[in-house]
Amino acid sequence: MEITTTSLAHLGLVAGIFDELDIADTIDSAIPKNRDHNIPHSTVIKAMCLNGLGFNESRLYLYAKYFENLPTERLLGDGVLPEHLNDDVLGRTLDKIYEYGCTELFNRIVSGSMNRVSFGAHVLHTDTTNFSLHGDYENSDTDHNTIEITYGHPKDNRWDLKRFVLSMVCNQQGIPLFVKTLSGNASDKKTLVQTVKKIQKSLKLSDKVYHIADSAIYSEDNITELGERTLWITRVPATINEAKDLLDTDIELEACTDSRYSYYEVKSSYGGIEQKWALIQSEEMKKRKEKTYDKNVEKDLKAAQKSLNKLKKREYACHEDAKRAANAWLSKHQSYQFDELSIEAKSRRMNGKKGRPKKGEAVETHYSVKADIVADEQAIARKREKLGRFILATNDPGLTADEILSYYKSQSTVERGFRFLKDKSFHVSEVYLKKESRIEALAMIMVLCLFIYSIAQWTLRQRLKETGKFVRNQVNKPVQNPTMRWVFFLFRGITEATIRLGGTSERGLANMTEELWDILSLMGEECEKYYV
Repeated sequence: MEITTTSLAHLGLVAGIFDELDIADTIDSAIPKNRDHNIPHSTVIKAMCLNGLGFNESRLYLYAKYFENLPTERLLGDGVLPEHLNDDVLGRTLDKIYEYGCTELFNRIVSGSMNRVSFGAHVLHTDTTNFSLHGDYENSDTDHNTIEITYGHPKDNRWDLKRFVLSMVCNQQGIPLFVKTLSGNASDKKTLVQTVKKIQKSLKLSDKVYHIADSAIYSEDNITELGERTLWITRVPATINEAKDLLDTDIELEACTDSRYSYYEVKSSYGGIEQKWALIQSEEMKKRKEKTYDKNVEKDLKAAQKSLNKLKKREYACHEDAKRAANAWLSKHQSYQFDELSIEAKSRRMNGKKGRPKKGEAVETHYSVKADIVADEQAIARKREKLGRFILATNDPGLTADEILSYYKSQSTVERGFRFLKDKSFHVSEVYLKKESRIEALAMIMVLCLFIYSIAQWTLRQRLKETGKFVRNQVNKPVQNPTMRWVFFLFRGITEATIRLGGTSERGLANMTEELWDILSLMGEECEKYYV
């Protein structure tokens, strides 16, 4: 008798969601298998997702080796063995994805999934991030339509590395609905508005949709290009004069429904578009900024004193010049006032001669500023009171300040998606490719991993609420909003055992528990079948 084991763990959940969404059929209709291939591209892409969501230390450049200890036939189909999933197969599939169109294939998968699962698209969040790459990239692809791996503004502060940019749109649950890979020097001020327009064309959005983006999208050209029919909410840059004036205005704010915030509403026609501005003050942000502000006040006082000492050393030809210099200094340092100010006149011998001038000898007179300063406590207090303020804008005047704030705050969903893509425990961001076209294709696979993960998490949470059931969290507390990462951890010990006796063999699973069966019953039949 011979017994062998392979690790199934949580990968049956990943495979089950892949099947539930009919992703394989969508891929096979877009990039059908070539007769020279042992397995279809859909199977290879499914394998990539298993690898990307493997929750272990196996990177994509160890692709074939990764599957040696996995039940590939259970997960990918009869006859699919680890040796079939080699670097050549991976490369050919990435090339096919690029040939079809990375964004186009992802859009097709999303559209097909939306027909099967109603996860909604009422609020769409648009943002970008970038991925730094090690090694030399000299634009090796002959196809000039590929992205350029080059230097740009790094969000990880690695100015020494080249990178590419990923533009992504997520819904209010954090499920990615659109992805586009861009060159490393792409500017958010241009790409954000382009992304909004592209997702409008790629997905049939029948409901009233709000597009949320950060302040990089807010410019006269961009909001004019979006037009009146595209509803948006964004933060107004504090550099705009109209925004500066509003932020500095002494006004009485009203309390939001969320007691941590207060607001004041005004109308604006910036860029020729009628819109509502909501001046928001966050108490939590105000408290954080007060600590920094108080330190800066002390630091600024020392700098102001140093600057004043330089002013006092200067010499002026007349009393009025010295007085003007003192007033100019004061206008630049509005948080201070002169405690004592005088203009002092001093005489000295001509031509730099030393000693007391002789009787009747011609002398030259110069003037200097003599002053002490004190901080303008009222001005400092006024600025301190206005800390934690920011302005949100929308072209839908029917929204309340509470709604504007709530929609904008959920922008964190796309930021969480980017953190997921860069999380080293999942390794979906490990890029060891040199061809720009394959990097574009791999970026789409990275976001497809996030798509599957997000839908799995949303599905479980929805069904927990519908059934009134719970899952224990890390401290054994029953919850209805577990992360899928934690659920994956719960499945870590599941193995497939194969027992061979003579010419027969049997397969079975070990370490299944009642808790895991309860979770599987909520995830659905497509997930359950991998653990039967």
